[in-house]
Amino acid sequence: MSAAGLDALHPVLIHHIASTLRWPGLRPLQEEAAAPLVAGEDAILLAPTAGGKTEAAAFPILSRMAAEEWSGVSVLYLCPIKALLNNLEPRLAEYAAWLGRRVAVWHGDVGQSARRRLIADPPDILLTTPESLEAMLVSRGVDTAAFLGGVQAVIIDEVHAFAGDDRGWHLSAVLSRLETLTGRRLQRIGMSATVGNPQALLAWLQGGREDRPGRVLSPGVTPGTVTPADITVDYVTSVAAASLLLSKLHQGEKRLVFVDSRRRAEELGAALRERGVQVYLSHSSLSADERRRAEDAFANDRDCIIVATSTLELGIDVGDLDRVIQIGTPGTVSSFLQRLGRTGRRAGTSRNCLLITIDDEDGLIHTLGLLQAWSQGYVEKVTPPPLPMHLAAQQFLAAALSNGTINLGTWRRLWAATPLMSEEALGIPPEHILDHLISSGMLETDGGQAFIGVEAEKAFGRRHFMELLSAFTTPPVFTVTDGRYDIGTVELRTMLSASASGASSPAAPMTLSLAGRFWKVTSIDWRRHRLLVERSDTGSVTRWGSVSRGFGTEVTAGMLAVLRGQDPAGVTLTRRATEMIGHLRDDYAEFTPSTDGMIYRPTSRETAYGQLWTWAGTAANQQLVSDLGPDLGMELAPQRQRIRHDRIFIHPDIAESELRTRIRESRDLPPEQRPLPEINEDALDELKFSQALPREWAMQVLAVRLVSE
Repeated sequence: MSAAGLDALHPVLIHHIASTLRWPGLRPLQEEAAAPLVAGEDAILLAPTAGGKTEAAAFPILSRMAAEEWSGVSVLYLCPIKALLNNLEPRLAEYAAWLGRRVAVWHGDVGQSARRRLIADPPDILLTTPESLEAMLVSRGVDTAAFLGGVQAVIIDEVHAFAGDDRGWHLSAVLSRLETLTGRRLQRIGMSATVGNPQALLAWLQGGREDRPGRVLSPGVTPGTVTPADITVDYVTSVAAASLLLSKLHQGEKRLVFVDSRRRAEELGAALRERGVQVYLSHSSLSADERRRAEDAFANDRDCIIVATSTLELGIDVGDLDRVIQIGTPGTVSSFLQRLGRTGRRAGTSRNCLLITIDDEDGLIHTLGLLQAWSQGYVEKVTPPPLPMHLAAQQFLAAALSNGTINLGTWRRLWAATPLMSEEALGIPPEHILDHLISSGMLETDGGQAFIGVEAEKAFGRRHFMELLSAFTTPPVFTVTDGRYDIGTVELRTMLSASASGASSPAAPMTLSLAGRFWKVTSIDWRRHRLLVERSDTGSVTRWGSVSRGFGTEVTAGMLAVLRGQDPAGVTLTRRATEMIGHLRDDYAEFTPSTDGMIYRPTSRETAYGQLWTWAGTAANQQLVSDLGPDLGMELAPQRQRIRHDRIFIHPDIAESELRTRIRESRDLPPEQRPLPEINEDALDELKFSQALPREWAMQVLAVRLVSE
């Protein structure tokens, strides 16, 4: 066993690595991470899925804990989803126990009695989510100075899942407030499998502070390098055809099937069960108990399939997998790599993925375009969403709730270790947001202090301000119950047609699908938002709301390359897929320029609008539609059109010369002077905490984000 990394670790850990784990040595990332992490440096740890990232972070931190005699809650281990915390707890608890230390989990599913026990007898490592961490900071039942005052280090698993989302802004701000509480710099360690800009991710992790020691650790991970894998693309016409194919392929093996929506998971699960396949489901609308039951059964079974949305993308252990199958197109190259990384973990096996495009012929173009980008070594950069004004407002309110008041002279200290409260991030001075909260009555002031006002009570005061503590936006849901067993949830929109009179039971039998089974609704408790159901042999597939994600510039360029005749390197197409892409290349020939540029097809007798084929990506096309709007002259393109990645629609009888002149002039403008998209006011419901901002600021946030890739 090499001594290079081991020398930095605690002797007890070295003993157990050799005798308990029976490892012949540390993996490259674990070797390289040991010394800098023991020295207290910040770090981004990059390695493929199953590359030993958890141990690369945990072993050095446990060594620091023992050497420096930390006590109480000294390490926070943050994950984006509760299921991942539950999955990690036994493994981390074993490692900690070697040194006489304890691990515990705290999240929304942990009951009050268990939390009281943790407060009375704190663990050394606390596994939690950012939302639960902020709930601790504001809770009257937690003495935060006593419970969290000893925190020395924070480990963030799947850090890319935070940094590219509003949850990242929220997490960064909460960590800064935690540093103010502890009075020390907290060591920050982020772990990820795939990112396109690791140095920028490290800067984000460190809160934009250049005075913090830190490094990216990624031995053996070279940006732009494609990991060899067995990738096959097929095309079928329906879910029924896909279920038949899956029932015949790779029998006797354990298969993980990813789908792009909860509705598709239910539809496919039901179809597979009808064909006699042992099938389990995992998605966010299933109860925690139902997901755990399915994942445990799948982990211990052999000839079976589990159908999942992204809930199983982030490293949750479901045992050794033989195959990963993707129905439809993954959202990003990074997501594809995460899913691909679930395979090839056993010795003698290789990474593999079968991608099946279904229903939509364009889906084959989308999938091959994404694989073309992947084959060129492309992975998306992780970029925080622009203009997080609503998160700044949330932080002002949460800090007032946590501390009782905000000192109007010293509040900047709370967020000194995050870029959130900067004019560069917000587009306006943060003082303007604070002033608005005060003038609107969200905050009230007295003697240089600001505290929660009446308007904040009205907007966010329900359930002890719990809605204020989460960056999630979730629609109202009903809990589905069979006897005393909670199966999962369905959205309110599913229920609106169930009982026009508002009676306690629907006028006609209503059915839904959940956990891959059909259910008949026996009664509806509208006050408690609960459905009572019983098993049914037939039914309708449940629908959930979804937002189209669109496609970025690189993936769209990959689609264009495929339509021009290029097949992604290292990808095998089945006969069906080969025939279909051949037909699609013929169909799209007149819309695929041989060189970079745009193709304009004016209105004809068959079309109501002209089409400008750009192949620029969804965000770029959204900006182009705005450029062709009324702000810069006559409206040349409908402003409320559905934005696509490949083309935009143009009003009838617009000359190509006029169109190209406008495009050229708009692109010559400074970025801040280009028009922003029109925003429907109903969309404000999708922006969490928008009530805390002036309407025009909230609309600006949404508009800027539409044109940002």
